[in-house]
Amino acid sequence: MWQSYQSVTSLDEALSLLAEKREQARIVAGATDLILELERGVRKGITTLVDITRVPGLTHITLDAEGAIHLGPLVTHNHCVDSKLIVERALPLAQACWEVGAPQIRNRATVAGNLITASPANDTITPLMALDAVLTLVSVRGQRQVALRDFYTGVRRTVMQPDELLADIAFAALKPGERGMFIKLALRRAQAISVVDVAVVIDFDHTNGAPLAAQPVARARIALGSVAPTIVRAADAEAFLTGKLLDAETGRQAAALAVAAAHPITDVRGPADYRSDMVAVVTARVLRQIVSGQARGQLPERPVMLWGPHAGRSEVLPAALGHAEAEPIVTRINHQDYVLRGGNDKTLLRLLREDARLIGTKEGCAEGECGACTVFLDGAAVMSCMVPAPRAHGAEIVTVEGLAGPGQLHPIQQAFVDEGAVQCGYCTPGFLMAGAKLLEEWPDAGAWEAQQAITGNLCRCTGYYKILAAFEKARRIPR
Repeated sequence: MWQSYQSVTSLDEALSLLAEKREQARIVAGATDLILELERGVRKGITTLVDITRVPGLTHITLDAEGAIHLGPLVTHNHCVDSKLIVERALPLAQACWEVGAPQIRNRATVAGNLITASPANDTITPLMALDAVLTLVSVRGQRQVALRDFYTGVRRTVMQPDELLADIAFAALKPGERGMFIKLALRRAQAISVVDVAVVIDFDHTNGAPLAAQPVARARIALGSVAPTIVRAADAEAFLTGKLLDAETGRQAAALAVAAAHPITDVRGPADYRSDMVAVVTARVLRQIVSGQARGQLPERPVMLWGPHAGRSEVLPAALGHAEAEPIVTRINHQDYVLRGGNDKTLLRLLREDARLIGTKEGCAEGECGACTVFLDGAAVMSCMVPAPRAHGAEIVTVEGLAGPGQLHPIQQAFVDEGAVQCGYCTPGFLMAGAKLLEEWPDAGAWEAQQAITGNLCRCTGYYKILAAFEKARRIPR
């Protein structure tokens, strides 16, 4: 799929490669969108991938002296979900990140990558648009700042130049008088693209100490996703709310005005008329929950991450590496060293199956939808079909073959046997990997945690009751 894979140790190295290769190069951060685009031929002419995942210092989430929150280019969706700062001072972003994919995807996919892919259905763009985010783009020529509202020129099109890298995402943290919320409407509870999503930030007057319903709106920001070629702001609704008390009728009228900003299309997820109707419904719901003090919604207090002891962060490489066709991938799989040749233009899934001959990891969809290819990469559960194979160089990988030692089963494996949780068996390796990581992270995991852990795993035999029974039993098996 590509000719050269460059793993760098600094942004300067990455920028030099972008300056040299320009349109022929792409940055690898999570690569969850990029891999699919390359395999489907959406991104043509790409010869070089520049991997920044092991550059130090790029996973920062910080609050500066002026009250602005900054996200580095390697901040993943799970980093945001786990961040107390984001949850307390940028709640709509945390909620949107929680809605992205499944734990295995949230461990790899970055917020920066979500912005750059530029789909109008990408969840994190909407809250960041409502938060008036500003992006810092860097190149060997210098840097420039672009407001997120000016970043998009159309569907999957941005103002980024081929030699630029998104180095920082900044936005003002919510003040004491501000409240925000994000709601996504999709066709299923997880692993689903938005039909409609709405992010709202309300600045209440906050001068009289009264309940929110008795405080006039000083400023409103309403962003709509998946209903226009780009994420849009509902300017008429924002203006209408200013200076008013946010009661039920005011919320209903503002929601009706928000529809004017939507210009949806009809596609496989829903007709245009339905989307327009749902803009009003979801906007009214967000406003109602904000004013009633229920803005946190479904965001859990302790989310299931499946990311291991390193919290989704990788070891730094000692030196930059270039992987061309003849360069070996030196890695450690299931506590054994491997030197693999000829797999540099593959996914990690194919490298494991075809080169390492570890066929327990299955290909069910090759697009991050089914979880059958779940493995641990540097301690975190990931979809191996969405990871470039050269990322395995210098990494620690565990597959289903390495869950337990010789002559014994992991508790989750034993529980699957005892409960009859294996049917056709094709999906089983992915479920076992998710279950093993859940038990590591949550030794006392209950039914809700088990359900969250397998949101990225599909059983085509629909055997979920037995699988969940096995999860329950596994936590009671001594380890």
